[in-house]
Amino acid sequence: MSEPDTLLVLPRLRIQNANAISGVFTWGFPAMTAFVGMMHALERKCAAANLDVAFNGIGVVCHQHEAQVTQGGYTRAFHLTRNPVGKDGKTAAIVEEGRIHLEISLVLEVDLKDLRLSGEEEARAFAQQVADVLATLRIAGGTIQPPMPGRKQRLPWLLQVDEAQDVRDCQLRRLKQQLLPGFSLVLRDDLLQQHRGLMQQKDPDADLLDAWLDLSRLNHDCRETEEGVEWFIRRDHAGWLVPIPIGFAALSELYEAGQVEAARDQTTPFRFVEGIYSIGQWVSPHRFKSFNDFIWYVDNDLDTGTYRLNNDYHKTAQRDAEKEF
Repeated sequence: MSEPDTLLVLPRLRIQNANAISGVFTWGFPAMTAFVGMMHALERKCAAANLDVAFNGIGVVCHQHEAQVTQGGYTRAFHLTRNPVGKDGKTAAIVEEGRIHLEISLVLEVDLKDLRLSGEEEARAFAQQVADVLATLRIAGGTIQPPMPGRKQRLPWLLQVDEAQDVRDCQLRRLKQQLLPGFSLVLRDDLLQQHRGLMQQKDPDADLLDAWLDLSRLNHDCRETEEGVEWFIRRDHAGWLVPIPIGFAALSELYEAGQVEAARDQTTPFRFVEGIYSIGQWVSPHRFKSFNDFIWYVDNDLDTGTYRLNNDYHKTAQRDAEKEF
């Protein structure tokens, strides 16, 4: 993915009751597919507000989080709401809904198309207009809240990336400073493939699912010492790794619009899919070497029926690893 020309920074957004259940197997932070879905909804809302722009990618930096759970040891239970009784007067069924309060910053890659912004004043007005539109939407099912009383309000701003490398480096440093402290979720497909290779050295039948499960849990090993047996948590890779959903894979052919009964949208082609999972890593923004390290983008392959997201941080990680040798 090429370097972005324009970035829209929406700093320190307070989100109440976002969806903490990111997939069938994972919870703890909204899925990146939810943020990309919000990005597409924002693009349509901007078009309705006479802003003909496109958003090609999104980065998310989490500054604070508060999962709505009750914790007892290693066991956690979501705080659930009691819904009103049904029409028959009986208690309605409880549907498990995981919620989380967040403070996040969004970095959107913007294609201004034919929009011409002359000067900083117009750039600030455009950024604020998009932020006002965003305030009418939900982010991962959560509601945007106003700043806490007494706290400084961070205004949205537009970053037009310069072509000169030295100026671009200064712009990147400024952006990273404003996003600290916090952590950003990046994709590590490369570590998943590497870990499968390591596991196959001991078990030739190990596949990607085995590697994914092994990286998704804490593995306790033991070793003999002079004092006896010592137990420790095995760490095959450095970093804060987490299992994440990244999209969907087709389970059926693509049906024409209206061909499948009871589909939510009868004007769009329909296909049955299942979730795709990979490994992500939480990284502090100060470690990013490129604007692309932040950005997640759509990377569909219609020929194979793959609808997924991608992120290019692994290129920076590979360059850093090569410098160590």
